[in-house]
Amino acid sequence: MSRASLDKKPTDVAAMFDGTAARYDLLNTLMTGGLDRRWRREVVRAVGARPGERILDLAAGTGTSSVPFAEAGAETVACDFSLGMLRVGVRRQAGVRGLRFVAGDALRLPFADGSFDAVTISFGLRNIVDTGKALRELRRVAKPGGRLLVCEVSHPPNALLAFGHRTHLRYALPLLARVSSNPDSYTYLAESTLAWPDQAGLARLIQDAGWDDVRWRDLTFGVAAMHHAVNPG
Repeated sequence: MSRASLDKKPTDVAAMFDGTAARYDLLNTLMTGGLDRRWRREVVRAVGARPGERILDLAAGTGTSSVPFAEAGAETVACDFSLGMLRVGVRRQAGVRGLRFVAGDALRLPFADGSFDAVTISFGLRNIVDTGKALRELRRVAKPGGRLLVCEVSHPPNALLAFGHRTHLRYALPLLARVSSNPDSYTYLAESTLAWPDQAGLARLIQDAGWDDVRWRDLTFGVAAMHHAVNPG
């Protein structure tokens, strides 16, 4: 499996996720000590998908994050650029009504302007080579007044918790990687988390991409955060 680096070359990142597709959901659970499941439930509540809406779940991977939107009655598109992840998702989520898998590049989304009532991306924005361009693309495909929800790893504002979080990423994850069949994934995800901007920094990127009413809410003391915004049209 290829080793993606922080320059985030799309081919390297895609190949890495192709290689870990079958165990990706387990990888997230191990990395977060099971907190990822709680965070995803918070995302579902925050998006508030309704029957008849169209929802884009970008960097959806195997579609685990997309299923609740479809179950709420929304027409849901699970989009990812890793074909390996999509293949696993199509098999796992077979039979889920209202859910469609689409291969797509976050920087050139294969959707018309104003296609979606809500757009969301969970734990995938930091893997895209140009964060600002991806946020602008999400705004392009959102309807005027459409909602954005970004859930991503972050940095605890409390200094002691932040120290413990960094220690976990720098030392605990490499130990876990030694007994994993996907050590490169753990290393890359730890490095990309450490390099990611804090809550205020991401809020500025979202605002710079043209979104309005940008706000965020910490999850688990700021280990992760949900950023909300609205497309002004």
